[in-house]
Order: sequence, then structure tokens, then C-alpha cells
Amino acid sequence: MNAITLQWHDVDQEKTLQISDRQASKNPGTFRIGRDPLQCDLVLNDATVSRLHIEIFFHQQQQNFYIRNLKPINPPLVDGQQLFNGEMPLKQGSKILLGQQTELKVADITNNAIAATIVAPPTPSARPQSPGIYHQHSVPTPPAQKQPVPQGNYHSHNSPGQHPEVYGLQCPKCHKVSSPEHLQVGCPWCGTSLAAAVSVLVAPDK
Repeated sequence: MNAITLQWHDVDQEKTLQISDRQASKNPGTFRIGRDPLQCDLVLNDATVSRLHIEIFFHQQQQNFYIRNLKPINPPLVDGQQLFNGEMPLKQGSKILLGQQTELKVADITNNAIAATIVAPPTPSARPQSPGIYHQHSVPTPPAQKQPVPQGNYHSHNSPGQHPEVYGLQCPKCHKVSSPEHLQVGCPWCGTSLAAAVSVLVAPDK
């Protein structure tokens, strides 16, 4: 089983979650993270996180876990780089910043490519070969033949975690934008729940 373990803080409590490549999810083959419980497998209570923000999946060809951004206007910060479009590989120790304050850390990655020993039979014209060690799911290839790693459309971010923008919540019913503190109490104009509200950027002076 291939698995990735995430850690994050939620209301002064550290939480841990292991995701496998066979994980049951709302979108088979991926594990989606965001604020909307109807679309996401991991729901975060952070008004600056998008309803459907990112997804994590296991890349069979690269034999590694990748992250894909689902909200170009609210890109995650992955190891200090903003991922606007496309996908990026994850590694143990990677840090994913969603919105302004929710940080997910890759605590561990488990790959099931277990090494196996194969002994080649001797041939009449040569000495018996030494046991060779091969990976069950990967075949050694010269560096020039390796497949390029898919890269996302991302840019450097000089100050991780620092965003000049101000976030607001757009009501799904009356479409008015309110401040994030109304996430728990609902829209101040029509009373509609803001659990499925869209995170929008507004001018700092608004």
C-alpha cells in the first residue's frame, strides 16, 4: 500500500491523517481538501480556505504522491512556491499552506516498492552473476531516459504565509460578501449558512 501522512493544527490541537492510494473518497482516485463537506474528504474550518481547494493523488508512473490545485485564484503555497495550475510532487517534510493560516505538513510517505533479490543462473561461458537487487515497481533506466516530472504553473513566493489580500465570504443565496467571522453564524443579511460560501479577495480597505 502506498500512503501519505498529513499533520496540521486545528484549534490548538494537532491532527494526523494517513491517506492511501486505495482511499475511499468522494472523487475516486484522489483525496480532496477544502471547506465544503459535500465535495471534500478532509474538511477544514478556515474561512480563507476555498470550498474545493486541492486534491492529493498517487501518480502511478512516477510512483509518488502529487498535489493538484483546484482553485487558481486562491493558490496553495507548496514548499515556498505558489501552485496556480497543474500539479507538483510531494516529499516527506513538504509544507502546504492553504489560505492564510492552515498549514499541512507531509509527515511521512510510504511506498510499497519493496526490494526483491533475484539470482541469475550461471552460464557456460561466464562466471555466475552476483545477486541483483531490483525494485518491484521501478526499472533502472539511464538518466537521459527518465521521464520528466510534471511541473505545475507556480512562482516563487518571497514571504511564505504573508498575504496582503483580505478574504471575504460570498453568500450562496444573496451573493453579498461578509467578513470571515460570520462563517459560524451565517450570512448577516439573509441568514444563509456560509459553509458552502465562496472565498473571495476584497480590497484591504473594504
